[in-house]
Parts: sequence; C-alpha cells; structure tokens
Amino acid sequence: MTSPVFTRFIGIDWSGARGPRYAGVAVAECRAGEGAPRLVPAPGGWWSRSAVFDWLRAGLDDGPALIGIDCAFTLPFTVASTYFPDGAGSALALWDLVERACAGHADFVGRPFATNPAYAAGFWLAGPQPGWYQDPHRATEHRCRLDGLGSPQSPYKLIGAKQVGLGALAGMRLLRRLRLEAPDRVAVWPFDMPGPGATVFVEIYPRLFLRRAGFGNRKIRDAADIDVALAALGSRPAHGAAAVTDHEADALVSAAGLRRLAADPRVWEPEGLDDRARRQEGWIFGVGA
Repeated sequence: MTSPVFTRFIGIDWSGARGPRYAGVAVAECRAGEGAPRLVPAPGGWWSRSAVFDWLRAGLDDGPALIGIDCAFTLPFTVASTYFPDGAGSALALWDLVERACAGHADFVGRPFATNPAYAAGFWLAGPQPGWYQDPHRATEHRCRLDGLGSPQSPYKLIGAKQVGLGALAGMRLLRRLRLEAPDRVAVWPFDMPGPGATVFVEIYPRLFLRRAGFGNRKIRDAADIDVALAALGSRPAHGAAAVTDHEADALVSAAGLRRLAADPRVWEPEGLDDRARRQEGWIFGVGA
C-alpha cells in the first residue's frame, strides 16, 4: 500500500491499571517535519483512560494523525479462537466480546473479560505458573524477538510488573469505541485500510524505537538521553525538564519514531503480515520492515 500522509504523530504509553487516574499513562505529540515532540499535559496532572479517549476524539478535527498506543490490539488466536463457535473469529469480533464482558465498567477497564468464566481459562491470573499455561504469543511478537527489537510479554500473562494483558483489553475497548463513533475518520491498522485523510491507530512497542535509537534495554529518565534518542530518530532536541519518567520518555520517543517510520512503505507491508495478522492478530508497527 502507499504510505498515508499525516500531519500529526502521537505516541501513547498506556496502562490497564485500576483507579481513577494513572501515573503509567503519558501522551506526546509532534507535527510533520523535524520539530521535537512535546508532552501533552494531562487534565488534573494524571491521565485517565477516559480523558485520553476524549482528547483523541476531539483531535480528529485537527487533521490526519498517526497514533501509536503501547498495547496489544488483540490476543494470540491460538487461544482466542476458542471463544468462537466456529473456532475462527476476528480481532473486531473479539473486541465485541471484550466489550460485552466489560459493559458497565467505567474507564475502559478490561479485567472483567479476563475473570469471566467463559474466557478466564486462557489467562494466568494469580499465583505460580499453572501447568496448563503455554505463554501464547502472536506472530508479530515472535518476529519482534527475531529482529532483535525486544521481547514483548504475552497478553495472557496477567501477573508481574511487566504484564501487558490488562492494558491490551482496555485498549481494545477504547479502539472499538473510537471506530464506532467516527467510522469515516478512524482506521485501525492492519485491520482497516486507511482512507484519505483518516487518522490511523497502530500498535507500538516503545522498546523498538529505543533500540533503533541505540538504547538497548536501558530506560531513559533524563532530558539529555531523550535528546540523543530523538536525534537518532530524525528529530530536533526537546530541551525538556531535567528528569522525565520512563512513561514520558516512551511517549516522546514513540511520537518521533512513528514520524520517522511512517513514510516508509515497508512498515505498512512488513514481512510476515499475512491474512491471519490482518484479520485476527494484528501487527506491531515497525516490526518486520
């Protein structure tokens, strides 16, 4: 496909945590060109997921954007296919199941899906690793490891500081609602083909951008390192505050990284992006390019 044209690039470090607001959510934005990304101030100091939705929804009037969210957009279908009578299903149908299980729970919380008896058998929810747990991964996560770009966790593992499953389920609810409310202006790659002028949402893994910038597994927590990473991604320095959280760093570097990659046709048609990825499992933006 031809690379879409965007005027804005937004990186979102996401969280599936419980509570009214989350220190683990950060939003950064940059414009086309070489200008440095900036952190978007959170209402009241910390973002809620609902506040992120409201900000994204309002921003659809500001021109086509490429928006990366740090969460899996779906689940490994070696397990998720069992939720459907025909053993098939799709990512969009999975979003409907998640929403049905979580209906009535505010702020896009996703845990009720994982604890619902109809779906809970796939998740490692507590305690030592169960004997039946297979740590399922999607093809894009395997490819991310193969390319040396990091080791994403399985969204079915819901214990430990690095668990990502609850954020994934919350992200599915947010994407579903955005897509329903603005179907002509929102596309979720690779499930949708972006139309002219659409805002496109992609799944990101911030470690991928940090590795491309030469930081390996090291976290960034100061302004000098931020500017080194931004320079490696074709951006001018941010000259920000002396200290930043790793969540803020991930958002800033992701915004610049999205802008760097967006014009490359290879990221839109990466190796390994087959029909299963397009319909069911999705793909991490930048993997396999």
